[in-house]
Amino acid sequence: MTNDFAIRVHDVSKRYRIGVRDSDHDTLVGKVISKLSRPIHNLRRLRSLSQFEPGQKAEDVIWALKDVSFDVRSGEVVGLIGSNGAGKSTLLKILSQITEPTGGRVEIRGRVSSLLEVGTGFHPELTGRENVFLNGAVLGMTRREIESKFEEIVEFAGVSRFIETPVKRYSSGMKVRLAFAVAAHLEPEILLVDEVLAVGDIAFQKKCLGKMDNVAKEGRTVIFVSHNIASITRLCSRAILLENGRAVMDGPAHEVASVYLNAGEGTAAFRQWDAAQAPGGDIARLRSVKVIDEDGEIAESIDIRRKVGIQIEFEVLKEGHELLPTFHVFNQEGLYLFPALDLDPVWRRRKRPRGVYKTTGWIPGNLLSEGIHLIQVALAAIHPFIPQFNEHSAVAFTVVDSTEGDSARGDFAQALGGAVRPRLEWSTVAELESGTTVGPVGLGVARTGK
Repeated sequence: MTNDFAIRVHDVSKRYRIGVRDSDHDTLVGKVISKLSRPIHNLRRLRSLSQFEPGQKAEDVIWALKDVSFDVRSGEVVGLIGSNGAGKSTLLKILSQITEPTGGRVEIRGRVSSLLEVGTGFHPELTGRENVFLNGAVLGMTRREIESKFEEIVEFAGVSRFIETPVKRYSSGMKVRLAFAVAAHLEPEILLVDEVLAVGDIAFQKKCLGKMDNVAKEGRTVIFVSHNIASITRLCSRAILLENGRAVMDGPAHEVASVYLNAGEGTAAFRQWDAAQAPGGDIARLRSVKVIDEDGEIAESIDIRRKVGIQIEFEVLKEGHELLPTFHVFNQEGLYLFPALDLDPVWRRRKRPRGVYKTTGWIPGNLLSEGIHLIQVALAAIHPFIPQFNEHSAVAFTVVDSTEGDSARGDFAQALGGAVRPRLEWSTVAELESGTTVGPVGLGVARTGK
């Protein structure tokens, strides 16, 4: 084991007790209050981790993390992936020293900055300018650092017109953009990031992704948590999969992402939401997304020569709006391949009545390359533009290229790269040494001798 590491996690565990605000006791203020008000409780915390407090049952305890261990080398970019409740955010809070582990230890070398809950600490009565200096100071920047980067921060956030306006008059998106811009312009050796790509609109999310890409290329150590698997595979060379508080896989990002996308109940090619949790707004909400084959069956993998359908089911809650469903295709490296807009002439430029709609866009065969593909689905009302939902990595599927000789690879058996793999028509004209010209008749070239 070398000493060239930035983070080392040794058998870290974190226990929470149902009904008790343990996390509050992990802050400095919380510890002081806890010591003054509950001395007996503090003595009990010295007990072995294997024991419960008197009267406490096993079902009253939740292990957010259990015996997690890994090392991160300096300059490495590592993604943390897993379902909700897997322990990702808890682990980042421990690495950020926001909370303490119940067991195990963490070693960190270098200055750490965290992008966990952007916008925390913004004062509504202060202007955007004043909050930039306040938030920057809270995050550890000197006044000179803030002044030198102020214009860059404001430009990145896109709020220059409102920088002298009190933040209480900002929209929620404007506040989050400004907060992220401040945090993103820190220059630590280690950066911990939790779901920053969920902030702002689509244009700002692309800015965030670009900023994260630059940070990674600068050689800084990054731990990145996101449900946007395309971003994980693009930014990270390595990923760690957490399940129920345990690290179950650690390896190349695209391999870990593939295991994650095809695990759990159902398949990665089908997702549905109940009414209480469905993404959406006042006008429409998302019900389900499917990847289907030509027979209408759910398909985890598709032959490269066959077309594949992306079926979006949504419910219109409020009539009187023109709605535009779309999906966006990414490959396993996170490269954005293309958008697809629903241009069905039956509903184009028509206001939709209330009801449940299923719309399917078909991607032709012999277009996508082999490998994992991720689908982002969105829907917006237009004229005026009112976004309703935008679900990253909603579904995924694998494209398989056969070796039967009639796909774009022909009988070439070696690995092929590329984001797409269309099967093109080819034509060749040859002038042979014998004086014969050979070529397709369709190009006006006959098979003749001279």
